Amino acid sequence: MKKNFATTCIHTFLSLVLVLSLMSFGSVACHHPITIATETPDTLKKDTTLLFVGNSLTYSNNLPQLVADFAQSKGRHIKVEMLALPNYALVDHLADGNVQKMIATKQYQYVIVQQGPSSQLEGRTLLLEAATTFKTLCQENDAKLAFYMVWPAFANYYNFDGVIRNYTEAATTTNALLCPVGTVWKAYIDRTHDLSYYGDDQFHPSLKGSQIAAEVIYESLFK
Repeated sequence: MKKNFATTCIHTFLSLVLVLSLMSFGSVACHHPITIATETPDTLKKDTTLLFVGNSLTYSNNLPQLVADFAQSKGRHIKVEMLALPNYALVDHLADGNVQKMIATKQYQYVIVQQGPSSQLEGRTLLLEAATTFKTLCQENDAKLAFYMVWPAFANYYNFDGVIRNYTEAATTTNALLCPVGTVWKAYIDRTHDLSYYGDDQFHPSLKGSQIAAEVIYESLFK
């Protein structure tokens, strides 16, 4: 009986020591919590910043913001900036000199450019001339160049193939990205005969048309 009593006391004492030790550890742990990193590689990446350069076909319906909104819906956060003025061709932006200064800041990962439909010889010449300069600017400043292919006014719909051909050539000759918005527009209109991508003046985009453009641009950049 004495042996059993002694054994019981020892067991009780050891149990009490164990409990007190655990309590002490728990108290220390509360004051010195272990932090577990939950960030994934994607959350550690620097935000992607896009610069849009163009004219009213870019600033209508605030296309850059539509691209950012669509990206957000896909779980990607991007920043957008825009340099767009009425009736400007890309050579006009280069002549102003502001776009060179902006790209030289090296804060843009993508530069998305557009001008008018450029289906005719003069427009094609200006587009290809500017394309070479923009490619050099982007290469020197660690940015990727992308061409936002637009569309003709509905009155000039017969020139659509020329728009597609010349924007494709600009992207191909500079080894740049192509955002084939015009191609998507034409395929939809040819199939449905629905003109709802056009706005009231049948040249500038409706909100729906700009939303389609935003989706095509996003998918072209981040596919």
